[in-house]
Amino acid sequence: MAFDSLSEKLQNVFKNLRGKGKLTEADVRTALKEVKMALLEADVNFKVVKNFVKSVEERAIGQEVMSSLTPGQMVVKIVNEEMVKLMGSETTEIKLKPGNDITVLMMCGLQGAGKTTTTAKLAGKFKQKGKKPLLVACDVYRPAAIKQLQINGEKQGVPVFSMGDGHKPVNIAKAAIEHAEKNGFNVVILDTAGRLHIDEGMMEELIEIKGNVSVDQTVLVVDAMTGQDAVNVSEMFHNKIQIDGVILTKLDGDTRGGAALSIRAVTGKPILYIGMGEKLSDLEQFYPDRMASRILGMGDILTLIDKAQAEIDDDKAKELEKKIRKAEFNFNDYLDSMSQVKKMGGISSIIGMLPGMGLPSDVEVDDNAFKGVEAIIFSMTTEERENPELLNPSRKKRIAKGAGVDISEVNKLVKQQEQMKKMMKQMSGLMSGKGKKRGFKLPFGL
Repeated sequence: MAFDSLSEKLQNVFKNLRGKGKLTEADVRTALKEVKMALLEADVNFKVVKNFVKSVEERAIGQEVMSSLTPGQMVVKIVNEEMVKLMGSETTEIKLKPGNDITVLMMCGLQGAGKTTTTAKLAGKFKQKGKKPLLVACDVYRPAAIKQLQINGEKQGVPVFSMGDGHKPVNIAKAAIEHAEKNGFNVVILDTAGRLHIDEGMMEELIEIKGNVSVDQTVLVVDAMTGQDAVNVSEMFHNKIQIDGVILTKLDGDTRGGAALSIRAVTGKPILYIGMGEKLSDLEQFYPDRMASRILGMGDILTLIDKAQAEIDDDKAKELEKKIRKAEFNFNDYLDSMSQVKKMGGISSIIGMLPGMGLPSDVEVDDNAFKGVEAIIFSMTTEERENPELLNPSRKKRIAKGAGVDISEVNKLVKQQEQMKKMMKQMSGLMSGKGKKRGFKLPFGL
């Protein structure tokens, strides 16, 4: 997951600092050397690291920290604040014109960064906000580029304007805006061509579009996994065509995260969104404070809440609350719970957002383990799922054979379900007067 390696190293540094009663200047400088090495290994731009460490050191070796009762905590607080500042402090949103006035966005980037998929996801986000977006296929070079945009547009329920591959991109953009004016679209998103590397032809094409069409914002899509290259690409695009912001894709697969920490400082332009997976909800608004908190192992509860609100079925959540009250939990509920977890990005994604729950870089949570559990439950009859007490040895043997697993796996799952039920009985017991007097509080707002 994103920042796993960096997060683990920084947490080890801070753990050592917190373990000391008082800090000397030498303690702080030693810790900051380790922070510097961790950032460089995370592929953060060298100049950015140098300036960041200097800013932290100037604040950390001061009376405020040295005389503090918890100097280690104060240093962590300073690192957190400087990291937020590094990534832009304020959250920047793509500005859309009010009402039916048309906002024109030009999306650009290199091939392989996920530009076309991200463009369609962005259109989906605007549609959720009540806008009427139109996707425009301006990539007339890459084979099947138009088809890819149409498929992705269909997934988001957003129409695609296309004139085929025999027209100049600038003319397609002009025609698309005319089409939008006649048909009531208020956000026009131009998906321009990407190349394998930055060349004059691509830049001239983008300059021509901006010279003939009133582009409100130019958004660059870059691949986080390319590290410093992502930063260099951002700088080169900005120097040539003046970008307004960056969308960083594939951050979920980048354990280093150097691009996220460098782009703002190098280009002066904000990160607007980050791509954390395949689904529409995995294109997340970029919040510098939440990202700093995630990197420093403090969790990201606000994003977790956002995901839960967007993905969890309210009716099913209420139904589960009732079952907790009655201490009921069958295998259909087990399936529903797994489905909700998957919608929110899987166990590893959720753990990464919980304070103090970051995983060591060498430990992986295999969300595919869910598939084995699902196979066992799907091998049960409807009655067995609803009434686990029916599961005698012969039924378990049949289920194991149907799921293609050893009977021990079935026994393990049945035991987990029984433990879950016992736990629910205890929780429902806390609903009594005694429990409430002792200040117990149940989850799910009970």
